[in-house]
Amino acid sequence: MSASVLYDAPGPRARARNKIIGAAAIAGILGLLYFVWYRLDRAGQFDASLWDPFQYTGIQQRIGEGIVATLKAFALAAVFSLVFGATLAAGRLSDHAPVRWAATTVVELFRGMPLLIMIFALYVGVFTTEPLWALVIGLTLYNGAVQAEIFRAGINAVPKGQSEAGYAIGLRKTQLMVTVLIPQAVRAMLPSIISQLVVTLKDTSLGFIITYEELLYTGKLIAQTSQGFPYIPMVLVIAPIYIAMCLTLSGLATWIERRSRRSPKGAPVEAPEAEAAVAEAE
Repeated sequence: MSASVLYDAPGPRARARNKIIGAAAIAGILGLLYFVWYRLDRAGQFDASLWDPFQYTGIQQRIGEGIVATLKAFALAAVFSLVFGATLAAGRLSDHAPVRWAATTVVELFRGMPLLIMIFALYVGVFTTEPLWALVIGLTLYNGAVQAEIFRAGINAVPKGQSEAGYAIGLRKTQLMVTVLIPQAVRAMLPSIISQLVVTLKDTSLGFIITYEELLYTGKLIAQTSQGFPYIPMVLVIAPIYIAMCLTLSGLATWIERRSRRSPKGAPVEAPEAEAAVAEAE
């Protein structure tokens, strides 16, 4: 039996047992998939006629309007959450204890509160006739709190020698942040920031609960008002759209990151320390 650095290599019996367990798991997954397909097939969800509504211009237009509503909510929530997160991060890094305590309380409160409850409470208690703003504010509060921790961890990951050098040449804390710390930290923070923005984009589907006519809610209305109630075809149409939007956002992040690496301004933070700190914040 050969040994590995991390674990002992399995012997003949262990390998045989692992193969049996793997085969049983695959059989179980295939059986579950067949059961789901069988129940949906019996309900008529795979009939070709259920795809007929998607040939109509009106249905296609409603789906387009749902995409626009989703992107509108995402754009507002993304901008507001980044601004809110930067403000909270500045508060948590403040030299004044009351400011730090207040910012920490806000961050922990909104990070710990379920997003769905927050959106629903805002809709019922504040924005009763404006589901868009209930969704946007809810997404802003939650994702802004998460972004604040990403910003704080990224800035703290910059070697302390950078701050000491800045203070040594007479920079104030604001000047130090803007000219020294943030340019170096942004490269470490960027993947985590974009990852959270992708989460924000997907969470716009929670507007479905408060009747905001984003993509998911529009799909539900189409399925409910079409002959045969084509829920499965609607899911097969909507899911790739969400995936395409998320992949587009991730591709944009990759492009921005590559351009920032080619930029001569600022030096990147040491990767292991920076990435570990940002990952811990998430």
